[in-house]
Amino acid sequence: ETIRRHLNASSTDEIIFTKGNTEAINLVANGFRSLLKENDEVLVSQLEHHSNIVPWQFACEASGAKLRVIPMDERGVLDMNAYKNTLNKNTKIVAVNHISNALGTVNPVKEMIALAHKVGAATLIDGAQAGPHCRIDVQDLDTDFYCISGHKTYGPTGIGALFGKRTWLEKL
Repeated sequence: ETIRRHLNASSTDEIIFTKGNTEAINLVANGFRSLLKENDEVLVSQLEHHSNIVPWQFACEASGAKLRVIPMDERGVLDMNAYKNTLNKNTKIVAVNHISNALGTVNPVKEMIALAHKVGAATLIDGAQAGPHCRIDVQDLDTDFYCISGHKTYGPTGIGALFGKRTWLEKL
């Protein structure tokens, strides 16, 4: 209930406890392995931590899907025009961080989610850095998945949570 309130999920049924952010991302990426097929695309950004790149590389390798990368500019800001031009009917999921762990860039995730949904793609937001610093409202964001980590919020290591919309959790 505490995590549900923190993320403003509609139900505790949409919260899965994990060993951390990395495990949460891996759960989703591994679930997508059976949904992805050749010519499908997974989008990540140039700002991602390895924990939000490697699982998608493995999912693409296993399924024949293609991993595409959203570039950033010289200021460390995502190139939103490139993002819009990369999205297409083959995009199945967009997996990006809310706040970059390396540069502190705050990504326009609400806009990115809306654009992804317009082409029928799911979204996963890596909220490891945002979880302790931002008011997170997964309903307002309309994201399909949102991951947080306990140790980033001064909790013990080895805990985290995955929010997933019920429909997506049932698919996976």
